[in-house]
Amino acid sequence: MRSETAPAIRLEDYKPPLYRIDKVALNVELTPNATRVTATLQVKRQPDTAAGASLVLDGDELSLAGIRLNGKTLDETAYTATAERLELLSPPAEPFELTLVTELDPDANTKLMGLYRSSGTYCTQCEAEGFRRITYFLDRPDILAVYTTRLEASKAECPVLLANGNLAEAGDIEGTDRHYAIWHDPHPKPAYLFALVAGDLAEVPDRFMTMSGKDVALNIYVEHGKEGLCDWAMDSLKRSMRWDEEVFGREYDLDVFNIVAVSDFNMGAMENKGLNIFNDKYVLADPETATDQDYANIEAVIAHEYFHNWTGNRITCRDWFQLCLKEGLTVFRDQEFSSDMRSRPAKRIADVRLLKSHQFPEDAGPLAHPVRPRTYHEINNFYTATVYEKGAEVVRMLQTLLGKQAFRKGLDLYFERHDGEATTIEAFLACFEEASSTDLEQFSLWYEQAGTPVVSVETEYDPDRKTFSVSLSQEIPPLAGQKSSKPAVIPLRFGLVGPNGEDMETGPVEGAKVNGDVLVLDKAHQDVVFQNVAAAPVLSLLRGFSAPVRLNQPLHSKDLLFLAAQDRDPFNRWQAVQTLAMQDLVRLAGLVREGADGVPSEDVIGVLASVLDETQLDEALRAQALTLPSEADIAQEIGKDVNPDAIHAAREILRRAVATRLGPSLLPFISGNSAGGSYSPDAQAAGKRALANRCLHYYAASGADDAADLVWSRFTSADNMTDRLAALTLLVHDHMPREDEALAAYRKRHTDSSLAMDKWFMTQAMAPGDQTLERVKALMSDPSYDAGNPNRVRSLLQSFATGNPTQFARADGAGFELVAESVLEIDKRNPQVASRLLTSFRSWRALDPQRSALAESALLRVSACENLSRDSRDIVDRTLQ
Repeated sequence: MRSETAPAIRLEDYKPPLYRIDKVALNVELTPNATRVTATLQVKRQPDTAAGASLVLDGDELSLAGIRLNGKTLDETAYTATAERLELLSPPAEPFELTLVTELDPDANTKLMGLYRSSGTYCTQCEAEGFRRITYFLDRPDILAVYTTRLEASKAECPVLLANGNLAEAGDIEGTDRHYAIWHDPHPKPAYLFALVAGDLAEVPDRFMTMSGKDVALNIYVEHGKEGLCDWAMDSLKRSMRWDEEVFGREYDLDVFNIVAVSDFNMGAMENKGLNIFNDKYVLADPETATDQDYANIEAVIAHEYFHNWTGNRITCRDWFQLCLKEGLTVFRDQEFSSDMRSRPAKRIADVRLLKSHQFPEDAGPLAHPVRPRTYHEINNFYTATVYEKGAEVVRMLQTLLGKQAFRKGLDLYFERHDGEATTIEAFLACFEEASSTDLEQFSLWYEQAGTPVVSVETEYDPDRKTFSVSLSQEIPPLAGQKSSKPAVIPLRFGLVGPNGEDMETGPVEGAKVNGDVLVLDKAHQDVVFQNVAAAPVLSLLRGFSAPVRLNQPLHSKDLLFLAAQDRDPFNRWQAVQTLAMQDLVRLAGLVREGADGVPSEDVIGVLASVLDETQLDEALRAQALTLPSEADIAQEIGKDVNPDAIHAAREILRRAVATRLGPSLLPFISGNSAGGSYSPDAQAAGKRALANRCLHYYAASGADDAADLVWSRFTSADNMTDRLAALTLLVHDHMPREDEALAAYRKRHTDSSLAMDKWFMTQAMAPGDQTLERVKALMSDPSYDAGNPNRVRSLLQSFATGNPTQFARADGAGFELVAESVLEIDKRNPQVASRLLTSFRSWRALDPQRSALAESALLRVSACENLSRDSRDIVDRTLQ
């Protein structure tokens, strides 16, 4: 394991490669413990590279078994080789062929990077730097090569042999029990997109006809017996292919598109050209084992990886600093796809919830970094919410500023100009500048500055002059390594809501550029004046969450109540409800901490009650509006000296008060809004279940005599996982009667489904209450717990650390200690899983002094480990800085 501190990699140090590799021919002889890889590389010196300059190739825990130059074995004096590096000392000046032979042990590769074997199936994961664990290579995104891959393996053990591209040839190897397959990918790609899969897998086939009439073979490969769980994934794939043609004009370019679902995978999925490899949780689904959220996630992730075919594969990033160029853009595309497939307002709210709960804390803490980082020590740690989710918001702002037509024109130019290239953010933005005749130099600051801008707002209406004045300012609070920042371009969608609830027409606007309903804030401070405003309006700002900012707009509660009832923008109606609830929850948490009795605001209870009767809102949107801010969201709002116990108590006080007010009126929504009939994961049916289960969540806290029986009945009678898990969660988290009986019944029913059992572990890990810590420790010794499976580790330990604030941040520090001990143990076999678990400490400084000191002690224990991986060393050092 590479345990030394990795050197800093800096964007400004980027240099083009001295050599190019144009073609790669791989011959992979698969065996569990001694796989032999022969890589034949066609290498060419760059024109500005001095003749005889060394060729340095990357490696990672490699063993060189052979090396030939233009077919001749090299003398040992012509090169140096270690596990991490191979240097060819005096390469020929003319193009040459370099053949390298390495031997691998897939069974022993517990890092799940490079080539590994899991449950009898050979699999690869090469992003970001896994290909160097297969063969020595120029393992960087700007080396684009055409790959031909020959695989051979035992026919009995691996009847399926897959690699990138199209199948060129296949057959038996005479005189042996082995066979081979040759795959050729005609599209140049970086090494991180290389993939192979070999094993005994079942095939689920289908076909797709592209807009130009190309017949594409679609296949999903899964473990035998799971073929029936692939229908939704295949349907999602075909819908995403058609959508990308219709919305972005992008057509698929190979003869075959293969998806493989594996159970041991560090990531969610990987977009390898023509051979997408998925964590099986994002492929397998049926009503018995998958929730509505699982179905939505599968739909989104299938689409995301497919959309990468153009935004990531055909056009890739020049270096890893440009990672958001493929990830942020593709997240934006998958969000748009899901919005078209489902309730657009509810989807937007869900995306913003995710951004605020994951990216905002990242932006405010020691792990903050720009959307395009300037430096990194370990690239695996930069697959972050900032790169993905905030990166998507930056693309969305670009569309908002330019308008959909100009945005599409710029994106078409990007595809046309950079197809087949590894490129940069600057080149991306230049296409939009040219297509729209817009200067985007200041806008590019969104890629360069860390932190979440705070937009402060003050308003004043002058009835005599009929003017409405809006004072706007923006700032990014100081961060480590970024003491100051420049004003960004912030598009603020807005409406001036009049007394009748309609958006008001105004005269000229002074002090800011306004395009339709978008006001552009591009200075540190701007005074904006709207002329000819007939009556005092309520300013509805940041509609649709048009920019990833914190809005400091001190609206009176009567104005928030007005917007919650009248705003024509669904997002801001939801936001008004959330703001009212958040203000009251912060107040209640303060009272609890002081030992005082907290009484919730009648206004808040009333507005939540009114949501139920808003029939003009779809069920999914009402379910979102009825969902209180999370404990983590409340902690963010408080900001410092955070006491998780007080926050949890405050949230329960408000929940019980709403439940008491609503009481029996919840029952018709619980029964009447169930989807009914055969299960369907479509948006309307999912919305009905979401609203029903949100009402059940309140009714369970109402104190009604029949509440516990109703929850138990819902658990036992549920005909789908969404309803069953919702009831189980209430039984366990509210510690209701028959809690243990429910857990036992669930386990018995789903013991053969690893994905369903992940939910069983997760539900217990996230249960509030002092007994949860001991329960988690016991579950780590449970026969069903597999510490080598990333999904199982995430379902138990990650869920505990990120989804159970009162127990992770216990006042005695035991939660911190458990996670720190687990990090040290997991780090020995899978550094990526360990480092991601370690990020749960990112907000430790915001806790109260006692908890903060205990968290620091746990982090220092991790830091003191001499053999810590680079992945975890990077995270712990930055978290402690």
